[in-house]
Amino acid sequence: MKKAYRSLVPALLILLANLQTAPAATIDLFSPEDIRGPHIEELYMVIIRDPDAQVLALEKGDIDILGDITRPVDVEKLSRNENIDLSLAQAFHGFFLGFNLRKAPWTMQELRQAAWQAIPREEIVRGLFQGYAAPLASFLPPASPYYEGNILVYPHDMAGAKAWLSEKGWTWTEDNVLIPPGGTSPLGKMKLLSPTAQVAPTTAELSSRMASALRELGIPLEVEPMDFATMLSRIDEHDFDAYVLAWSMTRDPDSLYAFYHSSMDIEGGYNLPGIHDRELDRVLEDLKWAKDEKSALKAASEAQVMLSEKIPVIPVYSRYSIGAVSRKWKGIVKSPVTTGDNLWSLLNMEPVEGGSLPLYWCLSDEPRSLNPFGTSSAYDWQVLGLIYDAMIAIDPFTLEDIPWLATDWKMETIEKDGDRQTLLTFRLRKDIYWQDGEPLTPEDVKFTIEYLREKAIPRYYDNVSDVLEVTIDPEGDIQVRLDNVSYWYLHNIGGLPVFPEHIISRVKDWKNWQPSKLPHPSRDDLTQLIGTGPFIFREYRPGEFVRFTKNDLFWLLKR
Repeated sequence: MKKAYRSLVPALLILLANLQTAPAATIDLFSPEDIRGPHIEELYMVIIRDPDAQVLALEKGDIDILGDITRPVDVEKLSRNENIDLSLAQAFHGFFLGFNLRKAPWTMQELRQAAWQAIPREEIVRGLFQGYAAPLASFLPPASPYYEGNILVYPHDMAGAKAWLSEKGWTWTEDNVLIPPGGTSPLGKMKLLSPTAQVAPTTAELSSRMASALRELGIPLEVEPMDFATMLSRIDEHDFDAYVLAWSMTRDPDSLYAFYHSSMDIEGGYNLPGIHDRELDRVLEDLKWAKDEKSALKAASEAQVMLSEKIPVIPVYSRYSIGAVSRKWKGIVKSPVTTGDNLWSLLNMEPVEGGSLPLYWCLSDEPRSLNPFGTSSAYDWQVLGLIYDAMIAIDPFTLEDIPWLATDWKMETIEKDGDRQTLLTFRLRKDIYWQDGEPLTPEDVKFTIEYLREKAIPRYYDNVSDVLEVTIDPEGDIQVRLDNVSYWYLHNIGGLPVFPEHIISRVKDWKNWQPSKLPHPSRDDLTQLIGTGPFIFREYRPGEFVRFTKNDLFWLLKR
């Protein structure tokens, strides 16, 4: 098989020269300490699934914020509209074609290698995105400080892919369907799970072209379009042959462990392909328990090199994030890695002409369940992220840790019973209240961590699996002792959403909990979906909107 070591570097976007900036409406010099919001009294997340309808709604003024713009024609059209402010940032984004390694034929590594080589990724991505995305050859996006570009890749070469399989003993029927080595029966028909063209037209077209290339190779793969929530359920249940899925990742390379370590191949876990490889596990464990940045960089690089050989998924593309905000709003926060459609903007935005206006934010699909324990849907977390807070936050310019629910913290390596362990200490703010008026206490944080660990909730399993003990010292500081030394423990624990003990302790079945539909135990005007965040959930009308009101108890308003 023809192989090469090289890096695919994202193309520069000519769009940058055309984007208009409104200095009076945006934040150029930003400090989280300056925020005193939110100022928005009422927020609607309007559900508009059709991209044409989304752009039209923005142009008509029916929505104020539209994020995740992917079609070049939309970007170019909106860039000419003087009433709209466009922003662009390099995204922590990766789009992958995944396989089910739990069953034939994808258990055979040479088939996955040939599939990578058979797909004309560069041609497809350049054609569909016209420069607004770049082919991805690695398993982290180029925006990541841990991105490794010098790995084994498989340049498009259909003849080479077929020659590789032939060398490994594969043959073809007269109808060009592959027959595995030593067998007489051709591969059976398989399905590629994909969102519908109505919701994600570019993804649907991408899926169609990749399936066509794989059929040309001899793999009888057809696209099966479906509702996104249904698709996620099928993947969670391992009921698939192949799938396409985009991931929004973070500044840390923890996605490598979560996506590809054997222990994460559990119901609801993120090891969707089901890869089990001891050698890979060892490297991923080195990454998870890296003691410092140097060892973390080394392990992340080794893991990406190894994944390029194992190929549980095929990296397809990484795109830039493009967002649009109506110029009737000021205080928009933008950075090289953050477009204007972000939480910082929501905390800082005000109408240019003063007064009070409801803000309308486009939500591109239905929330899946609004269960913070059971969902991994990005659409759910666009909602839930406005309700729940963590102890630390990330500065949108520097990507450094900044205080949030916690005012400060400390990370120590300790010796206990002959083992080296980590001790994290967090000090909470004193002026924070849950949206129902109950004060946030250290006990809430302790309860959250212990609950997530004891229930072994897949979404949070990797964050809390090493927790040995959570205590509260006489000064009220939360101390979390973990069974190893890891560079990532601060982010794993400090980045957890904190849940209210007086609500969650009543939940009998976390998997099927529907907090947005259940009444608050003591407040008639609230549901069980409450946090400490800046906006209070009020109602969800499927197919229409999710409505919030400002949380007048939000701690930033009182500084």
